[in-house]
Amino acid sequence: MKLANVNGRAVLVTGADRGIDVAIASCGRYGPDPAAIYADWDGFRAWAAEGPTGPENVFARADLRSPSPSPRQIFAVGLNYDQHAAEAGFEPPNALPPTFTKFVSALTGPDAEVVLPAGGEVDWEVELVVVIGQVAQFVAEDDAWDQVAGVTIGQDLSERVSQLAGPTPQFSLGKSFANFAPVGPWLITPDELSDRDDLMLGCSVDGETVQHGRTGDLIYPVSRLIADLSEIVTFLPGDLIFTGTPSGVGFARSPQRFLQPGQHLVSWIEGIGEMRQTFLAST
Repeated sequence: MKLANVNGRAVLVTGADRGIDVAIASCGRYGPDPAAIYADWDGFRAWAAEGPTGPENVFARADLRSPSPSPRQIFAVGLNYDQHAAEAGFEPPNALPPTFTKFVSALTGPDAEVVLPAGGEVDWEVELVVVIGQVAQFVAEDDAWDQVAGVTIGQDLSERVSQLAGPTPQFSLGKSFANFAPVGPWLITPDELSDRDDLMLGCSVDGETVQHGRTGDLIYPVSRLIADLSEIVTFLPGDLIFTGTPSGVGFARSPQRFLQPGQHLVSWIEGIGEMRQTFLAST
C-alpha cells in the first residue's frame, strides 16, 4: 500500500499521479486528515486490504505533503553507517548510536523550497524514515517491524555552523531550520518492498551523485533501533525515525562542500520513489 498526503487529505496511491481519496472511499470512517489514520493503523490497514474502490483523482507533485504531517516525536540517528562514522572521524558505535530530534516545525513535504540560513553551511543527508503505527514501549527486536506503519524518504538537512557551535554541539537546532526535514513522497508499507532491510538509497546535487548506499549496511537496522529506543521512550502513532545516512556528506569532503542558492537536491530510495529540494538565498 502507498499512502499519500495530498493537500492535507489521505489518498491511497494507485498510480504515479493518481489515487483514491480515503475519506470518500471509506464513507468518512478514515480520513481525510492523514495524521488521524495512524491512531487506528491496524483497522485502517485491514480496511485498505479489502480493496476499497472509488473515483481516481489526479494529483500534482506540488500537492504532496509529509505522509505523517504532525508527528509528536521525530527521532534522528547519527553515525549509523560504518563509512559515514569513519568520514566524520568517529569509531562506529557499539551501543545505541547518537540520537537527537528534528523539531516538528522543520517538517515539510517531499518537494520543498529551502531557504539557506545567512552565514550557514548546509549539508545533505539522505535517510530511510520509519513511520510508527502503534503505541510501543519495551519492544522485542523480533516484534519491531510490527510497530511500523511504513517507510518513506527523508533528508536530514544540517546547518553545520550552528550544529557544531560550542561549548557543546547543537544537533537538534542545527537540523531544524524551516523545511530542514522534508519527508515523502508517500508512505510505503513494508510488504511492498523487495527486502525491507536492504534498500538502495542515494542523492544527487544538480545531477551529480553525492551519496549512494544500502540500508542493509545500517549498523543498527530498523528492528534494533526500535527495540533499543523503546527501552527509553514510548513511541506514538505517526512518530518518525530518521535512521541514519550513508557516507558522502559535504562537510567530510576535502575541500568541504555545501549547498548553494539555485541548486537542486534529488533523493531516492529503491521501491519508494524520490524527493526534490530547491535551495534559495536568504533575503
